[in-house]
Amino acid sequence: MAEVGTNEAFVFIKPHAVNDKVIGLVTGALLCQGFQITGQGVISSEQIDSDSLIDNHYYAIASKATLLQPKELNVPADKFKAKFGIGWQEALDAGVVYNAMDGGKKLGMDATQLEEAWRLAKVENDACIKFGGGFYCSKIQDIYIFNGFFMSMRNKYVAAGKSIAWFTVSWDANTLSWEDFRGKVLGPTNPADAPATSVRGIIYNNWESLGLAAQPDTGDNGVHASASPFEGLAERANWLKADVATDGFGKQLIEAGVSADTIKAWSVDPQVKYDADGKMGSLFDALEDMNVNDCLQKAVALNSL
Repeated sequence: MAEVGTNEAFVFIKPHAVNDKVIGLVTGALLCQGFQITGQGVISSEQIDSDSLIDNHYYAIASKATLLQPKELNVPADKFKAKFGIGWQEALDAGVVYNAMDGGKKLGMDATQLEEAWRLAKVENDACIKFGGGFYCSKIQDIYIFNGFFMSMRNKYVAAGKSIAWFTVSWDANTLSWEDFRGKVLGPTNPADAPATSVRGIIYNNWESLGLAAQPDTGDNGVHASASPFEGLAERANWLKADVATDGFGKQLIEAGVSADTIKAWSVDPQVKYDADGKMGSLFDALEDMNVNDCLQKAVALNSL
């Protein structure tokens, strides 16, 4: 169980960088900087695929691409018709709308081919519309496909022979803030901007000697780390099947009055009320880079709204 003032995060090496050298590098870097590694292991691409782990990890995007059917999506009918010249219900009734997984199968395209067709529709054919954050639809050939770009992202995790190498880590929030954990220890999302001493910076600058096929970039940046204590909880529940009622931060939330059902609903980053005036925003954004106690207090405040 997490102690008061103890931050807990979920970290994983992305599939493009999983090998013994990188695992050793990340392990050593964490231990040398005073982190306690409370668990570690490997999850295969087969399990990632069968358990929809990467789909749930990127739920806002993947829900439209793999997890839900078009009829289950909240599509703005007026915007759909204005863009494509066909009514949303008419398109549904005609059976010409698909999520990315089913659309690729319909067109006989693999993940790479579908992404290429998606980019062509977006950049050259002006046949793509954005309905909201992580919510796109493109006309490809004679059908309409949601979030077609996601399949190539997903394939990096579910292709045969791939895996992630994961760590659960904890540290004293009084000695290292969550913001510095992400910005200085792990490094920023774009590894080209990462401090040379950060994990992403080291992997970026030494990719050849570490045995990587290509220099990391913003997407393939070596490692992932939770953006807050709440995201750490959500990621442990997804990837490791942790029980939120006994997980350190989950138990603190429940004891503070945030129900297990709310925690589950919040784990897919819904829009929540930010204030009494009804301002809405991302749950994850509201808690980002907070240390455990601040995150707990903010979560309780959001729950009260």
